[in-house]
Amino acid sequence: MVPTPYPELNAVLQELVQGMQAALGSSFVGACLQGSFAVGDFDPHSDVDFVVAVSDELSDTQVQALRAMHERIYDLDCEWAQHLEGSYFPENVLRDYSRRGQPLWYIDNGSRSLERSAHCNTVVVRWVVREHGLALAGPSPTQLVDPIPVAALRQEIREVIHWWGQEISAQPERYANHFYQTFVVLSYCRMLHDLHNGFPGSKRAGAEWAKATLTPSWAGLIDRAWLGRPNPAHSVRRPADPADLRSTLEFVRYVTRVYEESGGEW
Repeated sequence: MVPTPYPELNAVLQELVQGMQAALGSSFVGACLQGSFAVGDFDPHSDVDFVVAVSDELSDTQVQALRAMHERIYDLDCEWAQHLEGSYFPENVLRDYSRRGQPLWYIDNGSRSLERSAHCNTVVVRWVVREHGLALAGPSPTQLVDPIPVAALRQEIREVIHWWGQEISAQPERYANHFYQTFVVLSYCRMLHDLHNGFPGSKRAGAEWAKATLTPSWAGLIDRAWLGRPNPAHSVRRPADPADLRSTLEFVRYVTRVYEESGGEW
């Protein structure tokens, strides 16, 4: 298994898949990489996003076995082991994009413990899995997800632009650390890029598109957000630069306003 150009990461992924298979037994269907490693626009600071298909809802015994496995993987002597992020999908849920939003068993980047979250249960994730997923074990990702209409992809992006913008404006203190401040900027750039093009891209592609397309005054904020990506475990504990946080809130309001004034198009 050589899914990435980083030998240490490939060794971690091999341990991860073997651990999943041992914990899940016959319930294991397949695992694949998604995110930046799937779309091909990764670097040494990228998250390692994965999706696992299982035959049915996980039992309590399986969840406990997976928790122990993820604890062990996190403690490996390799920085990549602390930057794994992914969800366990019942295969019928993964296949059907209309079942987005249901909480799944999920491990967050920088975390060592499973939790219930809908983070990965989106149309965008399914699209990346189907079109670009890198199989780590099991069938081709194209066999795990049914085709997704571009209209469904764009509709989800529009919804996120709207409700997340409202949440950020109403509760800016939740995003007042360096990690989330930069994450918001790059996420909005990527959403606009994806909405415009009709397919998911990377944060890098979104940042470059936004700098070339939006008002030039946002370029500095976008560049600082990109340069602020390294060391998320440290940056999440560091307060955001007050000026950049104010600019980020203005950027979100700008994007939301222009989006709404255009009638939901970009």
